[in-house]
Amino acid sequence: MGNTLAILTGGGDCPGLNAVIRGVVRSAVGLHNWRVLGIEDGFEGLIGKIRRRDLTLDSVSGILPRGGTILGTSNRGNPFSYPVTVNGKVELQDISDRVLQEFHKSGAEVLIAVGGDGTLKIAQGLYEKGLPVIGVPKTIDNDLRATDVTFGYRTAVAIVTEALDRLHSTAESHHRVMVVEVMGRDAGWIALESGIAGSADVILIPEIPYSVDRICAAIEQRRGRGLRFSIVVVAEGAVAAEGNKVVLQTAAENFGVERLGGVGHAVAQQITAQLDMEIRVVILGHLQRGGSPTPYDRILASRFGVKAVELIAQKKFGRMVALRGRKVVDVEIASAISQLNLVDPAGELVATAESLGIMVGR
Repeated sequence: MGNTLAILTGGGDCPGLNAVIRGVVRSAVGLHNWRVLGIEDGFEGLIGKIRRRDLTLDSVSGILPRGGTILGTSNRGNPFSYPVTVNGKVELQDISDRVLQEFHKSGAEVLIAVGGDGTLKIAQGLYEKGLPVIGVPKTIDNDLRATDVTFGYRTAVAIVTEALDRLHSTAESHHRVMVVEVMGRDAGWIALESGIAGSADVILIPEIPYSVDRICAAIEQRRGRGLRFSIVVVAEGAVAAEGNKVVLQTAAENFGVERLGGVGHAVAQQITAQLDMEIRVVILGHLQRGGSPTPYDRILASRFGVKAVELIAQKKFGRMVALRGRKVVDVEIASAISQLNLVDPAGELVATAESLGIMVGR
């Protein structure tokens, strides 16, 4: 390549994105004297007139502890399925060729795409059309199998754990059941690990369809021991054994992106139908995405950023950086997005929760 690369952050924001940007810029500029362009608002910044800015050592100074992303992000703007109004009606079109043209006009020769499963699928599609691409995995859900952990996840678990710690005192004082809804569309890692760390009594995850009768029995058992409160942690993608995911907006209603939400209230109503107890629902929502990253996530994100630049120097495109054991390695983006990293219902972590007396829905 020449001397210009571009970087964008796509999908939902999370703590550590700025650390990746900083790692890329400091490594690319400091080691290689390359120019770095920041594409704004994810792939939306490549649609129409390209939205970009120069990223320099000065522009990334002080951003390491900041949450969010200085470039902005979006979970829309998929160039392979982009909403276009035709004759007054919205239809999804493939505008990827136009996006590639706009990208090349920017003067950049390679793209670093930082994001989760959706962002990396778009990156792979552009790579297959000839664009040199490097992927950096980002998701608080920790649902990418090709890497042991994604940055942002540890911070999200810490945030949820602190919330559970705080909810214990008010739940106990008022003798209430607290239903806490957390993120986790397909994978229940946040709910499971924060639930264990935060001493939850019930944990509901997408991988294990839950039984309302068993949940109520667990709460009643606690009441029989004189414990008149319970903490129920439920991932947004959790489903009852005879039910479906609770959806706020279908993909058709939301430009191809399904929005989950409301399972916490659904679970509370199901418990209320069987038990005479006061129940409150807490939806942590985007609190889990916000704020300063933990030291672990700052370090991991920095390592990912440096590794991405190293792959560009080696001309190893179509690759994604990943953590394997204690080493940061690279894998094919195509293989990284082929399978989600889901909680094993028969695995050691679920068994640990059950051994601790936590009811996991079954």
